[in-house]
Amino acid sequence: MLYWNPVGQRLPRQFIAIAAVVLSSLVSVRHCIGRTPADEARSPAVDSADSVVDFGREIAPILRERCLGCHAEKASGGLRLETRERLQKGGDSGPAVLAGDASASLLWQRVSADQDSAEKMPPDGSRLTPRQVTALQRWIDQGANWPKEQVLSSPQAAAARHWAYQRVRRSDPPARPDTGWARNEIDCFVAASLADLAMTPAPEADPLTLLRRVTLDLTGLPPSPADLDGFLADRATGAYERAVDRLLMSPAYGERWARPWLDLCHFADTDGYLTDQLRPVAWRYRQWLIQALNEDLPFDQMTLWQLAGDLLPDATPQQLLATGFLRNTLSNREGGADLEEYRVEQIIDRTTLVGIGWLGLTIGCARCHDHKYDPVTQEDFFRLYGFLDQTDEVNIDAPLPGEQAEFASGYAEYRRKRDELLVPVGGELQALQAAWEKRLLHAAAHPAEDPIWDRQWEVLGLVWGGGLGEGQLEGCVIVQTPVTARTQDEADRLQDYFLASGSLTDEAAFARLRLSELRSQLIALRQGVRWPTRAPVIRQARFPRPVHVHVRGDFRVPAQRVSPEIFRWLTATAETAVSERNSGAEGASSAGCGDPSIPGIPNGSQPTRVDLARWLLAPENPLTSRVAVNRMWQEFFGRGLVDPGTDFGLRGQPPSHPQLLDWLASEFITRGWSVKHMHRLIVTSAVYRQSSRAEPALIRRDPQNRLLARQLPLRFSADQVRDAALSVSGLLDRRIGGPSVFPPQPESVSKEGYSNVWKNSEGADRYRRSVYTWLQRLSPYAQNVTFDAPPANSLCTVRSRTNSPLQALTLLNDPVFFEAARHLAQNMLRERCDDDRARISALIRRALSRTPTSEEQVILLAFLEGQRTLLKDDPKETARLTTVPLLSENSADSGAPALPASSAESAAESAAESAAESAAESAAESAAGSAAGAVQAETTLIPLAAPDADQIELAAWTSLCSVVLNLHEFITRD
Repeated sequence: MLYWNPVGQRLPRQFIAIAAVVLSSLVSVRHCIGRTPADEARSPAVDSADSVVDFGREIAPILRERCLGCHAEKASGGLRLETRERLQKGGDSGPAVLAGDASASLLWQRVSADQDSAEKMPPDGSRLTPRQVTALQRWIDQGANWPKEQVLSSPQAAAARHWAYQRVRRSDPPARPDTGWARNEIDCFVAASLADLAMTPAPEADPLTLLRRVTLDLTGLPPSPADLDGFLADRATGAYERAVDRLLMSPAYGERWARPWLDLCHFADTDGYLTDQLRPVAWRYRQWLIQALNEDLPFDQMTLWQLAGDLLPDATPQQLLATGFLRNTLSNREGGADLEEYRVEQIIDRTTLVGIGWLGLTIGCARCHDHKYDPVTQEDFFRLYGFLDQTDEVNIDAPLPGEQAEFASGYAEYRRKRDELLVPVGGELQALQAAWEKRLLHAAAHPAEDPIWDRQWEVLGLVWGGGLGEGQLEGCVIVQTPVTARTQDEADRLQDYFLASGSLTDEAAFARLRLSELRSQLIALRQGVRWPTRAPVIRQARFPRPVHVHVRGDFRVPAQRVSPEIFRWLTATAETAVSERNSGAEGASSAGCGDPSIPGIPNGSQPTRVDLARWLLAPENPLTSRVAVNRMWQEFFGRGLVDPGTDFGLRGQPPSHPQLLDWLASEFITRGWSVKHMHRLIVTSAVYRQSSRAEPALIRRDPQNRLLARQLPLRFSADQVRDAALSVSGLLDRRIGGPSVFPPQPESVSKEGYSNVWKNSEGADRYRRSVYTWLQRLSPYAQNVTFDAPPANSLCTVRSRTNSPLQALTLLNDPVFFEAARHLAQNMLRERCDDDRARISALIRRALSRTPTSEEQVILLAFLEGQRTLLKDDPKETARLTTVPLLSENSADSGAPALPASSAESAAESAAESAAESAAESAAESAAGSAAGAVQAETTLIPLAAPDADQIELAAWTSLCSVVLNLHEFITRD
């Protein structure tokens, strides 16, 4: 579908209003259609009072979801409810049901009891709904009919049989089909399943489509014309595989595959919550991640380093940097925030992250109560929480190349001068600080005794390292650390904080010793040193914390104390569980009565995060390898073999190809957890190489492509949309790593946040890859929002893909795409082409990796000629299309932004162009209401001389390039 706004044709305001209404309607429809038949089945309906209650549809779901957690293997009160016989037998209090008389039945009496009754059932969690209570009452009054053959299973018993909780078993691939279609083992599994359904796979995509697909999937960028030429010129066997190997070695590979990890840990450059303060060195983790992916650091080592790199013997700087993975939780520095509450929220977040990221389980549900569907108890959740609770957030010196020598040369002089400044007040200053620390510690140990000092302790935790991304509670930990055990850096930073905030201790002494003046001198002295760049990491807690179950998830109401421990039920073998279940022993747990140890933990030792990582990767753990390869598959095919991939539990969907999933999981482990090996295996398969073109009958039969009889076209993510435009235009700056940058957007966007300032980057930083874009949690880069980037406040395992009018308007009017279209036009005019037709062919090949059809040539040629005609009579529009936009608030005393080195010539041309006062008017109207940031009234344009023939030509081609960059095909991976 083509979207563009030709010169002289402005989108009417009514279009914006209509689009808004349509979008609103779609949201409403989505809510209406979001309730599936499965949802209805999970919410038993109650028919009319005279109808017969359907046990399977109305009663069994209630018993299974609300009763069997306690009244199955556990046999609470001696009552089990899996079969009709056990219901009739009853428990310690007698029969649970008197058929025909609900009012006299203990079951109905307990579920209908008052909220405050000691006998109410269920004892914890929400009560049964009135609809459910009525259903039970009618069922009992009608005789409590229970089909004899129907046996219910508790979550624990069901887990013992659940496919995802069984150990990974590697099956031999089916025989290769006689057709010769299969290229590796993946294809054998898929071909066998298709043959069973009398289906045939789609043919292989044409070579250029295939190269574009795999280049986008492995690097996130489209192939260049040189890539296309080289691929077509390689006629030897294995040309495609050689192209894949080249792409796997590209530095762009790590940038593309860092994005799913950053989404998973909800990486951002700010704290979140109201004040959303800066984290200027958060990028150090991102840089480590990109490097690790490019070097193909094995997944098991990535897991160990990210969860526990600090605990490894003689931990290297890279292993420490890896723990920045756990530092991407939110930090609340708002005045009045409870320090412990938000520290707990961070640990809850990390625990949920481990559950989703490695186990594919929604364990967060068990924070407040036992999981309703999976055998994850609340105790299980807090045992896992216990591993991560024993951590402190800190930043460390992590010098970049060349920084350490410069720091070392200046630090000795800094140390000497600092000590000289402190000598005159040394003794008295130490006494004042000691008294201050003593009052703080007393307030921490006796809350609500002295509100003034309570506030001092609170402020220490809230403001420590604010705006620098330091560990929020590090100051509190240093105060609790004995003076002799503090590092020099800790002692200095705490002393600096005391000089700024400790006058409450003795204001007269502060004034007499002129400590405010001393503080100013120390600040000036510190600013004269080139300190090493810092990096956010995790370390083992300096002071161990007792871990308790939180009653209903409230940290203020601790229950029994627990120790860090793995999910025992998950590592119990299926054979043991089934044996126990079949033994019929009353009270036996079928969900893992064994006592498997975490690999490598000596008996009696307290397990650590190292042990947690080892358990996640142990052969006894059936989930980690399955979850990891499923997430890879999802990136290449749009959905995983298990979909959604966030729920491998009992309520999740079974895999479409279970034997293939287990073979991939086993292959991942066998190949040393090599991510690049798995990626190569997938993209070289015949399944991956299929065309996305399919017969209508196949689409009707399998609209979601669960059978894998074809490929699926996938719309670009927010990052890929921008990166593709910059890459095709020649503007993309391909430097790897470094701090986050600020692509252009209007000041009005950042003003939506709390005291946020978005200073648009200039020069080459303006055109960095999107993975380096500054991520502000409360007011994110608007273009990312428009193109479905997930919010950075919660973890994300798969991005949404939508198609909306705002996206089309952004592609037309956002400064990034405007500049990309203009620069692409300049490059196309430099092409050595005989005529417009040849130049259009070169443009389509550069943007879409193919040649245009005859019909497309006619359409685009007519459009180009029409633009030339209009522009001859419209110098203002010509000026607009040949001008570099600069946002006014950052360009008062700057010239045209410097382009990458490859664009030096176009930069010189840009400086010679001019514009009229109302040049941005057309773009502003066509983008009215767009949150993506059009070139509006706040844009400053570089003055031009009167348009000449060359400028008209550039303007016409800019319009044409804008059309091409707005094509659905351009932002879709076929």
